[in-house]
Amino acid sequence: MGLKSFRPLTSSLRGTVLSDFAELTKRTPEKSLTVAKRRTGGRNNLGRMTARGIGGGHKQRYRIIDFKRDKVGVPAIVEAIEYDPNRTARIALLKYEDGEKRYIIAPIDLKVGAKVMSGPDAELATGNALPLRKILPGMPIHNIELHHGRGGQLCRSAAMAAQIMAVEGDYALVKLPSSEIRKIHADCYATIGQVGNPDNMNIMLGKAGRSRWLGIRGISRGMCRNPVDHPMGGGQGKSKGGGGWHHPCSPWGKLAKGGKSRRRKKYSNSLIVERRKK
Repeated sequence: MGLKSFRPLTSSLRGTVLSDFAELTKRTPEKSLTVAKRRTGGRNNLGRMTARGIGGGHKQRYRIIDFKRDKVGVPAIVEAIEYDPNRTARIALLKYEDGEKRYIIAPIDLKVGAKVMSGPDAELATGNALPLRKILPGMPIHNIELHHGRGGQLCRSAAMAAQIMAVEGDYALVKLPSSEIRKIHADCYATIGQVGNPDNMNIMLGKAGRSRWLGIRGISRGMCRNPVDHPMGGGQGKSKGGGGWHHPCSPWGKLAKGGKSRRRKKYSNSLIVERRKK
């Protein structure tokens, strides 16, 4: 899990920093655990563009990840650590004793040949999935369920990890990477360890073309458009708006900075003990 930089032979190589992929042990995915990934180009079922900046990119297949970890009490061996083009984390290929294979998100320090298991009787070891009430406070966890049996929804990106602060009755107090402290039912499962590939945050694509390979298209700023195309467009020179200063917003007038996006009466408000630090 290291990074590699390049000699500045071209202006794009000067700022390029990429992963060296040294931790990968298998190049091709397990074909039975992949499905076709259809491209939308940012368009909905009517052909209308609903998400800008999407299109092109290298062809990819989706890897089916086991977020539920519902093979309780069946040990598995880690067969390989692989690259997944659909997420920032690496994935680990597990082979269970009954012969079934599944992918999971690979935590840091999970090596090929390690034994992992899920269930309330599993050891407190990296890669094992247990109910929150069985995990010691202070241990790093990821792939955390919000509803028992639905599968992990929190802390699935590269380098993410949460901590259990305490278990009080039926609920565990979990500190998330955003510093928010939230109540989660103690029967919900989580996987022990921090998600791997921590150097992902230091990667520099280096050139616009590499963004295009990832399916990301460029978008012009609203300020440099015409008034008919954007509320912030028009005016003389680099003005913030044609008819005077305009608060930063989307092409449809929705505020871009400072506006609260959370619903005031959301059901989970009562489960948030402490909001994230700004």
